[in-house]
Amino acid sequence: MGFARPLCVFITFLSCLISSVHGQAAAGTRIGFYLTTCPTAETIVRNAVSAGFNADPRIAPGILRMHFHDCFVQGCDGSVLISGSNTERTAGPNRSLRGFEVIDNAKTQLEAACPGVVSCADILALAARDTVVLTRGTSWQVPTGRRDGRVSVAANANNLPGPFDSVAVQRQKFSAFGLNTRDLVVLAGGHTIGTAGCGVFRSRLVNNTDTNVDQTFLAQLQTQCPQNGDGSVRVDLDTGSGTTFDNSYFNNLSRGRGVLESDHVLWTDPATRPIVQQLMSATSNFNAEFARSMVRMSNIGVVTGTNGEIRRVCSAVN
Repeated sequence: MGFARPLCVFITFLSCLISSVHGQAAAGTRIGFYLTTCPTAETIVRNAVSAGFNADPRIAPGILRMHFHDCFVQGCDGSVLISGSNTERTAGPNRSLRGFEVIDNAKTQLEAACPGVVSCADILALAARDTVVLTRGTSWQVPTGRRDGRVSVAANANNLPGPFDSVAVQRQKFSAFGLNTRDLVVLAGGHTIGTAGCGVFRSRLVNNTDTNVDQTFLAQLQTQCPQNGDGSVRVDLDTGSGTTFDNSYFNNLSRGRGVLESDHVLWTDPATRPIVQQLMSATSNFNAEFARSMVRMSNIGVVTGTNGEIRRVCSAVN
């Protein structure tokens, strides 16, 4: 995974990063929140995610993306999980999300073991970590204690980061939630796993004269995603390593092989290129940095204490 440090040093380093971030967040979450109230909570979630992954490995990037989309709309409150007309799940950017059944399965088991204790928002945060581990990324401690929100409105998802956003727009969207430019680039590295439908990015393949794009790669994409072809055909976001959580995504960016415009510009923009260069290095601490930025992101706008609720099922408010 590109780590040159001894394991014990790495673990200490990661623990310090997470402790520091958690302390800064002051969001009311903490590591081990369910230690006494539901000590098997993380094991139950992990097993449910493993079962879902074994049945369909595509749930790994799906759940990771779902957590991201949850946090960037009203905070990490599980609102993306609520089903029904005009909910976040019906918004354009969320229609291709997958893995809801895995979260529901975990919730069913948790309600049997510890009724009314573990929130859906926490299940999603834990599941996102577990999907990274299953795709050969590193693990990290997830602060828990989130409660579930009661509001889910499709229009609120309109400002999610998009596949054609410039770096300036992406920075603005991340900054609005207290995340900096490094967080932006590091979290974009989550695209090391997963795919995008041709319909999402096909328009950038037509008459593309950007000399920073690998022309062989462009021709390959044009073959996979012809202009009048099936928009549902999916392409790996990290060519050659689309199922393994590693830093090859950044190497592909440096070679002009970013599938989405929003990924490609991370290499061409002077504000983000140096960060990409650091993360693509053989000595990169990408996994540790990803864990740190995930903890920061997972504390966005959390509902804690006596606010919100603990849903009985994740797809509906109580």
